[in-house]
Amino acid sequence: MSTTRRARQKVTVTADLVILTIRDGELSVLLVERANDPFAGELALPGGFLRGRESLLDTARRELAEETGLDPSTFHLDQVGVYSAPDRDPRDPRVITCAYLAIAPDLPMPTAGSDARAARWSSVADALRTGLAFDHDGILRDAVDLARVEVQFTTVATAFCDAEFTIGDLRAVYEVVWGVELDKPNFHRKVTDAAGFIEPTGGKRPTPNGRPAALYRAGPADSLSPPMMRPRSS
Repeated sequence: MSTTRRARQKVTVTADLVILTIRDGELSVLLVERANDPFAGELALPGGFLRGRESLLDTARRELAEETGLDPSTFHLDQVGVYSAPDRDPRDPRVITCAYLAIAPDLPMPTAGSDARAARWSSVADALRTGLAFDHDGILRDAVDLARVEVQFTTVATAFCDAEFTIGDLRAVYEVVWGVELDKPNFHRKVTDAAGFIEPTGGKRPTPNGRPAALYRAGPADSLSPPMMRPRSS
């Protein structure tokens, strides 16, 4: 029997972030303009290398704060996937990244820091049309697909909304994330019938047509049963 051992592959590990929000009626993503090579001057997802005794989740939170100035404690991060294609990062032939998704209501303009020259919100459509550094186009597409699935089966759509919102606000989230127009009465019935999805606050908000709209807040449920299924035509 051969006693020859193959050399173990050494890898470098990073964490990348896909922060999605809705701005000006569009699904938007937080991007940074890279200050350093590789891809200096190009747009990318915020992220960076694992340090010391950090977990990957710790790395993601640290990079979020360093590259954007946003408070990581206000975000819930879900894992999108692990990306390990050879040569995906020109700095090292074996860089593996774990991507995380966070969903939040309309946020202020971020502040760039660390190795980011600038930080900005961009519509997802514009980001994919112009292209991102590394393999971040694919990561962004995967994260958007995950968000579309999550709003079907979980109550995460309320995370796009402010603390108090109308049914119209919530419907707009689904329409933007799914890219479809939804039937208003049918949507209203589904969300109000879903146990624990939303709760009335008792307050109302004026509307342009003069009829006040009832205000709601996120309920205690995490999952939706039955799910809010995406229309097949989309």
